[in-house]
Amino acid sequence: MKISRKKIILFITLFFLFISLLFVAIYLKNVAAYKKAVKETTFGGVDISAIPDGIYTGKYNVDFIYAKVNVTIQNKEIIAIDILEHKNERGKPAETIINKIIAEQKIDVDTMSGATNSSTVIKKAVENALKQTL
Repeated sequence: MKISRKKIILFITLFFLFISLLFVAIYLKNVAAYKKAVKETTFGGVDISAIPDGIYTGKYNVDFIYAKVNVTIQNKEIIAIDILEHKNERGKPAETIINKIIAEQKIDVDTMSGATNSSTVIKKAVENALKQTL
């Protein structure tokens, strides 16, 4: 029995369509999990005045966004935050959140409009850096 060329093309097309739909479904599931992780991110109080002088490294990862930072404490104040790594979606502008953290001397500052998820991840990386000292 000979299989027609049209049936082979149809089978190949349907196969690739199925594989494509499978990848889209997996991607959407991962996006939903990442958004849930960002939404559930909370910030505890960190008493900056209780942290000894030094440079502390922290990171936070929600799969699609990742940040690793060095936080410098001097004389009971945050004097510098260096972003060592920042894997982001569209969140490059979120990196300016470090200026707010330094100016207000607290972690839970308002996020950057248009880069809320990246701002949240950077803030949590800063908190994780400082919490390891306590």
